[in-house]
Amino acid sequence: MAEGAYLGWDFSTQQVKVIAVDEKLNVTYEESINFDKELPEYGTQGGAHVHSDKLTVTSPVLMWVKALDIILEKMKSSGFNFSRVRALSGAGQQHGSVYWKRGACQTLRNLSPDLPLHQQLKSSFSLSDCPIWMDSSTTVECRNLEKAVKGAQNLSDITGSRAYERFTGNQIAKIFKENPDAYSQTERIALVSSFAASLFLGSYTPIDYSDGSGMNLFHIRKKSWSQPCLDACAPELEEKLGPAVPSSSVLGPISSYYVQRYGFNSECKVIAFTGDNPASLAGMRLEEDDIAVSLGTSDTLFLWIKEPTPALEGHIFCNPVNSQEYMALLCYKNGSLMREKVRDESASGSWDEFSTALQSTEIGNCGNLGFYFDVMEITPETTGRHRFNADNQKVLNFPRKMEIRALIEGQFMAKRIHAEKLGYRVVPSTKILATGGASHNKDILQVLSDVFNAPVYTIETANSACLGCAYRAIHGLAVGEMFPLLIS
Repeated sequence: MAEGAYLGWDFSTQQVKVIAVDEKLNVTYEESINFDKELPEYGTQGGAHVHSDKLTVTSPVLMWVKALDIILEKMKSSGFNFSRVRALSGAGQQHGSVYWKRGACQTLRNLSPDLPLHQQLKSSFSLSDCPIWMDSSTTVECRNLEKAVKGAQNLSDITGSRAYERFTGNQIAKIFKENPDAYSQTERIALVSSFAASLFLGSYTPIDYSDGSGMNLFHIRKKSWSQPCLDACAPELEEKLGPAVPSSSVLGPISSYYVQRYGFNSECKVIAFTGDNPASLAGMRLEEDDIAVSLGTSDTLFLWIKEPTPALEGHIFCNPVNSQEYMALLCYKNGSLMREKVRDESASGSWDEFSTALQSTEIGNCGNLGFYFDVMEITPETTGRHRFNADNQKVLNFPRKMEIRALIEGQFMAKRIHAEKLGYRVVPSTKILATGGASHNKDILQVLSDVFNAPVYTIETANSACLGCAYRAIHGLAVGEMFPLLIS
């Protein structure tokens, strides 16, 4: 018998990508479609439309469908053997939403293998352009939602995050208010992830727990929609969202459309799709008590936690690998750009001189500490450079070597403090997986290890979301339970 293959899909902001892995997790195939370059007829920049108010950001939903058509045809032309695929899963850019028009489910179930998807689904959406994670136009809706549930902290306790403009519940509230006709014509509201899964299943698919946690609508402890949050956003919302399921759920066999058009095995299973951040946690093969730290232009922490304590900063999602546990996500805008600025100011633009400064200053920096936010930070929401001496007095400047250590220690101390506020605890088995540009600097990583009192390992995470979904396809096939579709 031919060895099985498993597909991971990623419907990201700028492209659709697919990776195939074999039973031993070796990557055997990769392909991608860049929206701007290969689908210029949709007029996107960076895969999106930025509207005149500079706050509203959308993407054309048919562009995603046509990209899937093109990438499947590329796979077919290359000789890819679809019949070997035993299971597939995927990811979508988190927080984006898609609005299926009434009757679209029947269209999905009756696709003709003689025509590409985008031709058959062109009338299936009540909104042709859908809000994505870059949108920041829903401040009013955010405040209304927090007020409805008696405060930002209460909302965070329920949904894992305070109200954020990009989160789906607030986007739905805006659409209901500003475009009620489109809302009333909508039969199913999907996330980008569950929308993409529906294309493969040939029927509406449920939102998974993990991606659902990024909506300000899902009760992360009860694993169900929060009625007060639903009521605050729009009427009949639970019906339009449908059920939510564990991220490892087997949704069913692939649509016969793919069997007839591309030669997929009719037994190929579709595993629930999830968000790109949860998929990355799977792609990094993060384990319980581990931390993944991405040290790029901005810095990101992924944490695996058992007992969450949601806060006003950071996010708690249901864990995509173990639905009874959780993952936390922390984002920092002032990452490598801030490190590069201080390198230029205090190390003559030299990373070697920067490293020497870290080597020649002692751990703890003699009690001198700094926090550096040249651009408005996310965690916490503040700006400016703040330096404190050993007597906890604010000072204007540090000597150059002290400035460098103050920056790096301050960045990592903030990460540990925020992680612990969300419920993370460093234990003897904790290890830190570091990636991104700054992870190539061993002296920066030494400070990271010192602050967390844990060993640090470097990993390569190119295409981690896509790869994570290929892993999730295997995992879902092994442990997932069949989910009976509730839509007739």
